[in-house]
Amino acid sequence: MSKRILHVVTNIAQYEAVDRPTGLWLGELTHAYDEFEKQGYIQDIVSPLGGHSPIEPKSLERFVADASVLKRKNDPAFMQLLETTKKPAEINWQDYDVIYYTGGHGVMWDFLDNPELQQITSNIYEHGGIVASVCHGYCGLLNVQLANGQYLIADKKLTGFAWCEEVLAGVAKKVPYNAEQLAKQRGAKYEKKLIPFMPNVVQDGKLITGQNPFSARVTALAIIEALEKA
Repeated sequence: MSKRILHVVTNIAQYEAVDRPTGLWLGELTHAYDEFEKQGYIQDIVSPLGGHSPIEPKSLERFVADASVLKRKNDPAFMQLLETTKKPAEINWQDYDVIYYTGGHGVMWDFLDNPELQQITSNIYEHGGIVASVCHGYCGLLNVQLANGQYLIADKKLTGFAWCEEVLAGVAKKVPYNAEQLAKQRGAKYEKKLIPFMPNVVQDGKLITGQNPFSARVTALAIIEALEKA
């Protein structure tokens, strides 16, 4: 049977209290989507509210929007998937082998405290599935608790968008919290590349995380390798 992947995307289009657009960093979805598609995996997309997932304008700029991004952006069928994302209530966690949280700064507002997504995530993880994220997607993992009350990320190696990368991106004073710091407070063994914005994937068993937008493809490849070994 084909493996099934559940992508999680944001519904947030604007920084809170700041005149700055945000949304899904499109490449973090498309780079992984491409790799999973090559394997024939079944893929669905969910968001905290369902429906429209806005795209981060900066993810469409020339120096980051590669062939994968442009192909999907110009594919009406694919873009329709981002207009009609599923609601968490429509998801049966038993159907999925992987839950993969995409990033973009928007997720900092709607991934952190969504109880439905947290329940889906903990169920997939505790029943042997893979929990994965890239870049800011790890905000969706920070408050996930397992059946024993422990944080999923406690004592686990992981990565995600680093605070130094927030500073270099010029948004450190605009984001609602320091995700790297919060991960450490939850007991995670946070890791990052010495040089910012370099591809980086960290695996700790069934937890697979990528550091930044340039890490989506290598994160997807690590997920595929884990699935094929299972």
